Amino acid sequence: MKVHLIDGTYELFRHYFALPEHLDEEGVDIGAVRGVVRSVIGLLEEGVTHIGVATDSLVESFRNQLWDGYKTGDDMDPVLWAQFPLLEESLSALGVEIWRGLDLEADDMLASAVAVASADERVDEIVICTPDKDLAQCVSDPRVVQFDRRARVRYDETGVREKFGVGPKSIPDWLALVGDAADGFPGLPGWGAKSAAAVLSRYEHIEAIPASVDEWDVPVRGAAKLAATLVERRVDAELFKVLAQLRIDGEVGSVDDWRWIKPKPEFESWVSRFGQDDLLARVEAITVA
Repeated sequence: MKVHLIDGTYELFRHYFALPEHLDEEGVDIGAVRGVVRSVIGLLEEGVTHIGVATDSLVESFRNQLWDGYKTGDDMDPVLWAQFPLLEESLSALGVEIWRGLDLEADDMLASAVAVASADERVDEIVICTPDKDLAQCVSDPRVVQFDRRARVRYDETGVREKFGVGPKSIPDWLALVGDAADGFPGLPGWGAKSAAAVLSRYEHIEAIPASVDEWDVPVRGAAKLAATLVERRVDAELFKVLAQLRIDGEVGSVDDWRWIKPKPEFESWVSRFGQDDLLARVEAITVA
């Protein structure tokens, strides 16, 4: 059995910026939603049987209580923001499992699904469909891979190391040191992608990095300054790591809940709203394994 976990937030953003607007009869732009739904149907046509989609319905999470600068939805285009509930409703009508975290982000829900699927011995492979660097921490050989659908690139543990310079388990530490502009935390001054990768490739986690540079046994340019910064800002580094660490306690049900069977009756009204009559015929032609 193969499980596909979809980053619905990324997909909605991707289609919003890639496709022209498409107004329904009431003048509401549903172009991005229509694009994502077509994309998911494409996966089903390829033979995907177990699928779940996570979205950031609320954007803000428990992380906003930990760091004032953490991302919010304040700067999101209202036209894009309005399509989130429409995406959830249309995919649910398609018969696809949807995960909305109340105090968690879409990434946390995907990580939770990875944990559930990993514990199920029937699952041979778990494909996390997103290029989001946060999800790289969930990659685990030989069963869990990350797949960038747009670039058509798959990442196993070796792929993650080649991309970031560290293995999946060190991704939260790497992000804590380097920072994540998309999520709104800055990392530590002076720490860049290369220096963080060099140090973490040796020590793996921030907690294991010696406080004194004299104890470092990895050659890094500006090591003394980096070590001093880490000592001075260790509390911040530990907090940023908490922000980067994905939660796995989201309610995502069981793998059996993610099996796609058929669309709900209301999907026909969405097809009409999309103005794409071929979608219903395409879905009805899919053979369920």
